[in-house]
Amino acid sequence: MKLRFHVFILFFVAFAVIVSCKKAAKTTLVEENYVADHYNKKEVDIEMRDGVKLHTTIYSPKDTSREYPILMQRTPYSSRPYGEGQFRKQISPNINMMKEGYIVVYQDVRGRWLSEGHYENMRAYIPEKTSNDQIDESSDTYDTIEWLINNVENNNGKVGLWGISYPGFYATYGTIDPHPALKASSPQACIGDFYFDDFHHNGAYLLSYFRITSLFGTPRPNGDKPIDTAWYTLPDIGTEDQYQFFLDMGPLENLNSFFEYDIGDKPSLAPDEMTDDFFWNELKEHPNYDELWQSRGLIQHLDKTKSHVATMIVGGWFDAEDLYGPLETYKNIEKYNEGAYNTMVFGPWDHGRWARRNGRSLVGNYYFGDSISEFYQDKIETKFFHHFLKGEGDGKTGLPEAYVYDSGAKEWAAYDSWPPKAIQKRTMFLSENEALTSEQKDMSAIKFVSDIKKPVPYSEDVKTVFTPRKYMTDDQRFAARRSDVLVFETDVLEEDLTLAGPILANLKVATTGTAADWIVKIIDVHPPDVETNDEMQDHLKMSNYHLMVRSEVLRGRFRNSFSRPEPFVPNQKTNVNIKLQDVFHTFKKGHKLQVQVQSTWFPLIDLNPQTYVENIFKAAEDDFKTQTHTVFTDSNLEFSVLPK
Repeated sequence: MKLRFHVFILFFVAFAVIVSCKKAAKTTLVEENYVADHYNKKEVDIEMRDGVKLHTTIYSPKDTSREYPILMQRTPYSSRPYGEGQFRKQISPNINMMKEGYIVVYQDVRGRWLSEGHYENMRAYIPEKTSNDQIDESSDTYDTIEWLINNVENNNGKVGLWGISYPGFYATYGTIDPHPALKASSPQACIGDFYFDDFHHNGAYLLSYFRITSLFGTPRPNGDKPIDTAWYTLPDIGTEDQYQFFLDMGPLENLNSFFEYDIGDKPSLAPDEMTDDFFWNELKEHPNYDELWQSRGLIQHLDKTKSHVATMIVGGWFDAEDLYGPLETYKNIEKYNEGAYNTMVFGPWDHGRWARRNGRSLVGNYYFGDSISEFYQDKIETKFFHHFLKGEGDGKTGLPEAYVYDSGAKEWAAYDSWPPKAIQKRTMFLSENEALTSEQKDMSAIKFVSDIKKPVPYSEDVKTVFTPRKYMTDDQRFAARRSDVLVFETDVLEEDLTLAGPILANLKVATTGTAADWIVKIIDVHPPDVETNDEMQDHLKMSNYHLMVRSEVLRGRFRNSFSRPEPFVPNQKTNVNIKLQDVFHTFKKGHKLQVQVQSTWFPLIDLNPQTYVENIFKAAEDDFKTQTHTVFTDSNLEFSVLPK
């Protein structure tokens, strides 16, 4: 999560994209000093109900001949640049809105940067507060809005929230017990629950997030006082080969030393085995979905949103960081807030890319089309906020309930619900001879050896990254050629097949050990005559490209409960059901639908010892054993198919 970190820019949704000049679409640019020329800037410390002051930056249009709505983003990543003579180069969600004129507000959340108080990662919501000392992000948002509408000149009394990733979490939080002046909120790539977004996926720890743990878990110095410079550092692992680094490090407990701060030559950890990083301590001491994680999840509180707040949830089909959050946020507001204006927009983006204007739209190697983000900003996002903050606000926006991009057909579609009402369930079985069939064939057992010394990589690239992105569309041929990855695929499709909605993998498995992870990948196998786009890595071609459309892991110990793990009985056939997040993808005529099943995915997720231990974060080296796993051919996948 959150590559928007301290060193370079205040709100960072950074992407590594190679853009072909000859094919690049035109993008709208903004003048270098536009914000300074058209806005006044003011920094204030707003007092919350418990007396804590939150640092807040306010950009107000210099044209005071009319009133403007307030548009606010609350962030743990800093409201910099600090100093009233220092201006951001761009403010508001997009350049259209910046030029149209809004009062734009950025706030450091409690306990971060120049705000007072103590920071809690994913602060738990407190229902039915009985005193001013009971605070959460809902009350802080409420108190901030109350101050803004009463103290900022030329505001029209209407407020909107927006944010991407962690700021998206705060944009959701503000809709719970909301201020009456809050009229619109757009949570984008919003975290919903840290046990299913970012650092965990279905009980598996995402080792790929290891290097940004300190961003959230390093205590502020000097007694937790406000600070305007970064007080945390990201671990330097000293190599560009992240796969080999984590393989050589061995058990997770060997990583504890990276989270000892300002201790110098101290040779060992404290007797209680706690490190100086409070977030790493939480991760390693709470491997199960216990009260700590349950209390911080926001999804279960969305029944407390109100119908006077319009919501537009935005996400990317190929967001490696926060896909669970926006999908579950939309679905639960829809479930609990009947009659409210609640819509969703999903495009072929990775984390936050819709906020950029890159012309050609790619995720990793895969090209999806031109000006997709520009279309979203110009025709969807701007229209949403304008209607509810400047316009009639009656919900007649002209926008559909679900604006979704078909990543296979490469076109936008509009539906009045999500998933579309017309979807039908289609079951396909994992059969012998690498076949994916519409009917179950003869019962058999397909075995593979899961060698903990040679885990399946999540990408064929050799690199060290903070949180990987491009793997979500990576060519999966490298994995299909391994003996510890099972492959099942259809014949060449004779007509288009559109998946629209969730996918459920119903695996029937066994293992010679007592623990195992299970990974399922859905892949679009392209025909041999597809043209290669210019941005493709040199060693790849689009011919026979194995595009990963969706993938998910389940730590097998949590197959029945995320709160109460249990071992496998060796060699006993066992049900393992994995919910894969929604897709909207057309497998075109001439393509094939492929399913891959494996048990390691390294170092995206940590290694499972494959022998049951109470806490994998404390597993010893001799707990890790190579095992033989079995997938039975009555295993199947339930697809959500959109009929022709």
